[in-house]
Amino acid sequence: MEKLKTVSIKGKQYVEVHERLRYFREKYPEYTLDTEIIEKTEDTITFKAIILNEQGRLIASGSAEERRGSSFINKTSYVENCETSAWGRALGNFGIGLDTSVASFDEVSNAITNQNTKEVKKETHVTLDLGQADMKKTLDWIATNKAMGLPGIVKALEQKYKITAKVKKEIANIINN
Repeated sequence: MEKLKTVSIKGKQYVEVHERLRYFREKYPEYTLDTEIIEKTEDTITFKAIILNEQGRLIASGSAEERRGSSFINKTSYVENCETSAWGRALGNFGIGLDTSVASFDEVSNAITNQNTKEVKKETHVTLDLGQADMKKTLDWIATNKAMGLPGIVKALEQKYKITAKVKKEIANIINN
């Protein structure tokens, strides 16, 4: 197999998905690479990519899951990013770009970004408690946005705060009154 262009992450070489895809299209024009959405929720999507030979026999597959907003690219393109990741895994399982890893550069890079993002989010979330100085402003906001319902309000607040059960109960009281 021809040597594909690699990119180094932490001293290990990875092949980008576009390199795997280019090689696949050049060397296997009669084969099919197809994807389907396995599951899509409000915040995540899971794709499965399959490679079929010219007779339609399954040769390889790969799956990927992405979370909306988990990285810079996933703020606007988590669906496309997930499909690309599934392609990369299927092509890796097919044997393309396996010099060092099944994972592609794109997949490893995204995983590192997601890990770093989760670490930052953990540090920035403050527990919202009834005795806090900014609780009055928060309670006023909750009263103004009752139409969002308890799940919507809690989800919005969880972007900034860790919400305790006691606070959720207070929010429910405000919404129901």
